[in-house]
Amino acid sequence: MPSIDIHADVVDLTRQLVDIESVSRHERAIAGAVEQALSALEHLSVTRHGNTVVARTELGRDHRVVLAGHLDTVPVNGNLPSRLEDGILHGLGSCDMKGGDAVILRLAATLTEPVHDVTFVLYDAEEIDAALNGLNLLGQSGPDLLEADFAVLMEPSNGVVEAGCQGTLRVEVRTRGERAHAARSWRGVNAIHAAAEVLTRLNAYEPRRPVIDGLEYREGLNAVGISGGVAGNVVPDECVVTVNHRFAPDRSEAEAEAFVRELFDGFDVTVVDSAPGALPGLDRPAAAAFIEAVGGVVNPKFGWTDVARFSLLGIPAVNYGPGDPLFAHKQDEHVEVAQIVRCEEQLRAWLTGAVGAGGDAR
Repeated sequence: MPSIDIHADVVDLTRQLVDIESVSRHERAIAGAVEQALSALEHLSVTRHGNTVVARTELGRDHRVVLAGHLDTVPVNGNLPSRLEDGILHGLGSCDMKGGDAVILRLAATLTEPVHDVTFVLYDAEEIDAALNGLNLLGQSGPDLLEADFAVLMEPSNGVVEAGCQGTLRVEVRTRGERAHAARSWRGVNAIHAAAEVLTRLNAYEPRRPVIDGLEYREGLNAVGISGGVAGNVVPDECVVTVNHRFAPDRSEAEAEAFVRELFDGFDVTVVDSAPGALPGLDRPAAAAFIEAVGGVVNPKFGWTDVARFSLLGIPAVNYGPGDPLFAHKQDEHVEVAQIVRCEEQLRAWLTGAVGAGGDAR
């Protein structure tokens, strides 16, 4: 089994993690290395749940925070092992998100007296089906292990805070007609033509732009697929327009679905995928102290991330980690080492009270 030196500097530790191949569903080796390294630290209580590792301080602090990151990557694409060139660390997972994982591990190893109790979570299967997601499974089997007043998910965010996340809803809007020979089209009803009204309503859509905790979220509603027709000489009797709705976190999944159904009133609407958003929780003093510690820049998160899982547990959460998300999953995935170092420094300042000291986690 591979091992890691948790006492190495954060850049070297990132390289060690990158060089342990951990494509989704193959995280056993890296989870074992993480568990072994954390279990050697006397100030932490460490448990393993499948290929998810949880380490907790038990200092009796008034409040608790979570730092979480996933250990898995997308498939290898000629981008292992890692290489370090001119201040840039290249390699699979360097950006998404082993740089963030290294920061978590360095803080776990070196912070013996943080101002808040801390739960460190390194989990598996984030890049694949949500049903296999280690954080999701932990939230179902051991939600008490995730109890906290605030959470930081160390997804790559260019080293600035991206608060909360928008929800996503995908529906199929179906029109029906009647088949006929195209030479005698008047004997049928063209379902594809009937879909023109669906597109008209989409074109007329005006996105909501709610402001939540001072951040402006911008919703979206887009056709992302269309299918219909059975043959080149047949009037089609069915057409399906697939529509994706990205909704701000002040709306629940049920409210988002109700909005879409109302917009497409008169059509057959089937929900095929749905995930809730997450409120940023920036009104919490702990969040204010965190933002002060990491530079004061906050952007809304328009995509969906696992912060939504914390939101479902009633825990406000933000995305914050090293790496430009535009390079996640690319063959030339990479991260600036300066960002990894800065993220560690800023989180250390927050967790030791060097910045934002006195901020109540509630």
